[in-house]
Amino acid sequence: MKSSIFSYLTDIYNNFVSDFRSNMTYKFYKYQGTGNDFIIFDGINHAFPNLGSEEIAQLCDRRFGIGADGLMIIMPSDDYDFYMLYYNSDGHESTMCGNGGRCIAHLALMNDICEENT
Repeated sequence: MKSSIFSYLTDIYNNFVSDFRSNMTYKFYKYQGTGNDFIIFDGINHAFPNLGSEEIAQLCDRRFGIGADGLMIIMPSDDYDFYMLYYNSDGHESTMCGNGGRCIAHLALMNDICEENT
């Protein structure tokens, strides 16, 4: 198995992923909804890493990564409050995840990206 290019720092208040390639640290959120868990990056208010499918799969790996059923990025949208970019745990982009949608909507509300009645 290839070694990870990421290191992780988590505590009850903050979650960060460090990318050794760029020497950058990125804030992420870990959410769970009805048994599914997700890594979420806020691409509107914070920088997020440029990830390929292999890196996403590494982050979602439960033994050697953060561990998650999927990874999502809140992206800006011209037509809506935000756009949800969703990747399955294998690193491939997908169209939708209901439980993930609930999680990312809550995060968007908590980060003032959308209003309660959006």
